[in-house]
Amino acid sequence: MTIASDILKKVEHHVALQIQEQLVSLFTSRGRRVIVLAGPTAVGKTDLSLELARLLSGEIISADSMQVYRGMDIGTAKVSRAIRDEIPHHLIDIRDISEPFNVSDYCKEACAALDDILARGKVPIVVGGTGFYIHSLLYGPPAGPPSDPDVRKRLEKEAERLGPDLLYAKLEAFDPEYASTITPQDRHKVIRAIEIIELSGKKVSDFSWKTRRILPQYDFRCWFLHLPREVLYKRLEERCKQMVEQGFLNEVIALDRAGLRQNRTACHSIGYAQALQYLDTAKTLEDYMQFLERFIQASRHLAKRQFTWFRKEHVFRWVNLTEHDPDALAEFIADDYSSPTPWLPEPTK
Repeated sequence: MTIASDILKKVEHHVALQIQEQLVSLFTSRGRRVIVLAGPTAVGKTDLSLELARLLSGEIISADSMQVYRGMDIGTAKVSRAIRDEIPHHLIDIRDISEPFNVSDYCKEACAALDDILARGKVPIVVGGTGFYIHSLLYGPPAGPPSDPDVRKRLEKEAERLGPDLLYAKLEAFDPEYASTITPQDRHKVIRAIEIIELSGKKVSDFSWKTRRILPQYDFRCWFLHLPREVLYKRLEERCKQMVEQGFLNEVIALDRAGLRQNRTACHSIGYAQALQYLDTAKTLEDYMQFLERFIQASRHLAKRQFTWFRKEHVFRWVNLTEHDPDALAEFIADDYSSPTPWLPEPTK
């Protein structure tokens, strides 16, 4: 009887701890609601976020890995200064192009912005398409050792020497599971993965998010906005051409003088990488047309990767923007924000 009684007490204690943990999570997140608008580039996230901010007295937190840099304006489709004066925006223009910025920095600064907005009784609206940043905000920053400047510098040189395919093959040999989730073109992620392997002696897949829960201190309401491929691709083509007409190449020239090529992440971002490549040519008409085509093609590939990433994020509700009136959709999301019942995804079969 004593053994049975002890087992019963342990079970009751375990259940009590679980209930306590759930209650703490519930009361901690209550009143700390956060809207997250994600989606592929050029889908229309910005317009919807601005309408929502006006409806809810909201403030916007960028989840774009390049909008943190001053001067990267046209190529990242930053909202104008006039709009930022009307509606506060956070995590925009917080670094010079010569300064590093990574996902851990993003998590720290984004959470600080969330807490500040909530403390003032405003509504935080996270907006962007950088899946890695949004994922880290939802679940916490990735585990693993901090970056080592010497190791990173050596791997950067190795990447230049070997090229993306051979470096990716090296990662595949060490960690095929993680390698299958990225491509040889994800240069920064490939280098970081090999750095983690060298520093920790573990595979990146050993630091998996699969068993981690969403941060309990916030009640995230997540939406993924999308369009049919043919519609989105047409918008992407028009946006790329518009950016060039607005002076994108002059922007890249100025950033190049400020050290863009030394920022290994920024110089490989969509648009900027293709523009730098063009600036190194004779700049003939043929060179220009090739640049424009590569810019458009890279933007399409980015959109594909964004779809692939967010298909794995089960806390997002998908919204086809061709099926909804923009004003009605903004009001629907605003009503959902006010609902006391959190949305829960259907169980994975």
